[in-house]
Amino acid sequence: MESSTPDSTIRLQKFLADAGYCSRRAAEELIASGQVTVNGRVAAPGTKVTPGVDKVAVTGEVIRTRRAGAVTLAVNKPRGLVCTNSDPHHDRTIFELIPPPYSSLRLFCAGRLDKESEGLVILTTDGDLANRLMHPSGLVVKYYRVSLKEPFPGADLPRLTKGVVFEEERLKVEKARLIGRGTVSESTEVDVQMHHGKKREIRQLFTALGHTVKRLRRYQIGKFSLRGFPLRGVKLLTQSEIEQLLAVPPS
Repeated sequence: MESSTPDSTIRLQKFLADAGYCSRRAAEELIASGQVTVNGRVAAPGTKVTPGVDKVAVTGEVIRTRRAGAVTLAVNKPRGLVCTNSDPHHDRTIFELIPPPYSSLRLFCAGRLDKESEGLVILTTDGDLANRLMHPSGLVVKYYRVSLKEPFPGADLPRLTKGVVFEEERLKVEKARLIGRGTVSESTEVDVQMHHGKKREIRQLFTALGHTVKRLRRYQIGKFSLRGFPLRGVKLLTQSEIEQLLAVPPS
């Protein structure tokens, strides 16, 4: 009787994520668009590869497995920087804040902030971690402080959590509360929480309700907070701090 050996193959999107090339979601899009080859042939969705044996390439660039341990950084992003490796419309990106030796790594954003927003952004070479932080199924909560031009009435808070349809998309947050001393009926400062997030969703949600956002700051992810963290600061996260990012609050 032949002895069986453990299956050493993994899904192609996991290989790309483990190699630090991109997140699993981004890898799936690359595969679907025909930009990934395995041993010279265009890969199909669902393809499996054997690390160290199969030759994987993206648009001709050979992707090698990462030898060093994964690196995860927390950045306190200021306004004016975009969360992308390169953008033909914007010269300044969050990556200008990254000091050596991390600036030479292939880091990608595990959840972006738009140019005018500020606060906590996670950069990592760990595709699995990025996927867990970004995918709604991970239930990782992000916390935001929203400053508005005009006071927001407390009576309208349920509209934020129930959601509204804006440009054919439903926008909502999981929790919302007014910021202020004592019992307040309205405030220009609103604290919101969400574990999903479409592009500019919070800004568009308040716009749909007739309010202009003056400032938007993400101050916490999971249990990891920016408390005491300077603007433009960059911190290499420990395993304990990464676990804080992934901490799911009790229901």
